[in-house]
Amino acid sequence: MLRSRKSSLKTLWQSAPASHKRFQPAQPSNLSVNLPEIAKRYFVHAISANTQLASAVRLKMHGEIKLKGWQAFHADQVICARKGMIWQATVRMNGLPIFGWDRVIKGEGAMQWKLLGLLPIVTASGPDVTRSAVGRMQGEYVWLPSALLDDTVSWNALDSTHAQAHSTLLNETTCLQLEIAESGRLKTARFQRWGDPDGSAHHYENFGVVVEQEDTFSGYTIPSKIRAGWYFGSERFEREGEFFRATIDDAAYR
Repeated sequence: MLRSRKSSLKTLWQSAPASHKRFQPAQPSNLSVNLPEIAKRYFVHAISANTQLASAVRLKMHGEIKLKGWQAFHADQVICARKGMIWQATVRMNGLPIFGWDRVIKGEGAMQWKLLGLLPIVTASGPDVTRSAVGRMQGEYVWLPSALLDDTVSWNALDSTHAQAHSTLLNETTCLQLEIAESGRLKTARFQRWGDPDGSAHHYENFGVVVEQEDTFSGYTIPSKIRAGWYFGSERFEREGEFFRATIDDAAYR
């Protein structure tokens, strides 16, 4: 089973098309004249000049996830732009390991979590899971900034510190709102994500990330310490919406 999970991650990673294009901010082909200045500021900060414009990122991370209390986890993740995403983790609950994954592959979202890798705890799939996973994947392009440079992504400025990136994948359009410092550093990211955080019917709800730290990996400066959850921008985020805290230990680009 563990071999199978690793194989799926490896397969998605190896399927990412290799890119020979490099980020040259002075070239219009990289930073279109139609991009708002705030977006240009973000890209110049996030991608070093002459860095290969990657189509995928592979992350190693650790942190805490809220499952009837905060539980430690470590995880591997691959995000392949416009193709798919797998997040696989081991969570420790009451000293026992829970193995599982969330993913969207070949246009279908699914999740599966098993105690000791054997006893099913959560298994879910279907249109609602797919819609939520696709939104999450597009929101997590902040770990793959080159994906936000794609011609299919449209940008607009809201003010001097906020920009929106609109992208559509599998008929799911995500409007990712980024709060960007004068230096180009990403401070927060938010979007409307499909889900049922309160256990009621699925609906769009504010979802967001607070960036507490950033680091540079292979020419990409990305959030390396985050807090994330539902009801972003309200008191409910701190009180009940936040459920994910992560530190990126390594990031490789392809």
